[in-house]
Amino acid sequence: MKTAISAIIGGIIVALLTGLLVNTPPLMVGATHYGYPLAWLTRLIIAPEYFPWRVDYGNLIADIIVWSIIVGVILFGLSRMKKK
Repeated sequence: MKTAISAIIGGIIVALLTGLLVNTPPLMVGATHYGYPLAWLTRLIIAPEYFPWRVDYGNLIADIIVWSIIVGVILFGLSRMKKK
């Protein structure tokens, strides 16, 4: 249970930190995308209206799930190595 909670918290932290990584597709003009593996944060450059930042909550949740699984596998592997 402790490993699962740690994996979820680690997944949230890593997913939010990937918001610092530029992930703009080639030939995309007018916006900069952030987040990895899925771009969940977009900054509009052309005609940003009032607030240029857009968050895609579906991609953010998917990123949190992906990173939670990765962190969980790493934590599980580390705990197995400690027991040996």
